[in-house]
Amino acid sequence: MLAVNLNHSIQRLGGLVTANAKIDICKLPPDAAVKTYYLEMLSPDDLNGKPPVQNLRIVERKSRDFEFNKRLYALVGQQWQWLDKLSWSEEQWKAYAEAPGLLTHVAYFEGALAGYYELQEHAGGDVEITYFGLLPDFIGRGLGGYLLTSAIQFAWGTGASRVWVHTCSLDHPGALANYQARGMRLYKTETS
Repeated sequence: MLAVNLNHSIQRLGGLVTANAKIDICKLPPDAAVKTYYLEMLSPDDLNGKPPVQNLRIVERKSRDFEFNKRLYALVGQQWQWLDKLSWSEEQWKAYAEAPGLLTHVAYFEGALAGYYELQEHAGGDVEITYFGLLPDFIGRGLGGYLLTSAIQFAWGTGASRVWVHTCSLDHPGALANYQARGMRLYKTETS
């Protein structure tokens, strides 16, 4: 079922992404400044959660399949300049997807692949939201607040002592506001 939904989503995007596709992403001008924002939550009591969304189902992906993680990364990240992993080899993707503590959750809206998030458990009790996002067809439909609520709740459920994330000025214009609205606090900003 996951492969069918994933392929359906690929077709809905006009076939832009396949398992071995190279994604045509515009490059930033060399002088473009990018701000990176680091946010954290130190207590589950700080979560200002959104209520569940009807017909949105979030499922933990228990089986490890680097191709699946790679496709999710490409589908969600293509519009937000997620470039860091596009040139990775198959071996690098396998190592990433099979790393201890990596948790992948997939969102389906009315049965169609809508988005995902990945959590990474770190030593000392930190849980990082490493990737979070929606496919283009599902942005602006009120799904992001609850998807982020789910990510934070699940992170706390692992026994975390801290949940954190970083986002940047290339991300969706509402990303930073969503993190802050859920109760995450900005603790560092960098410009590169």
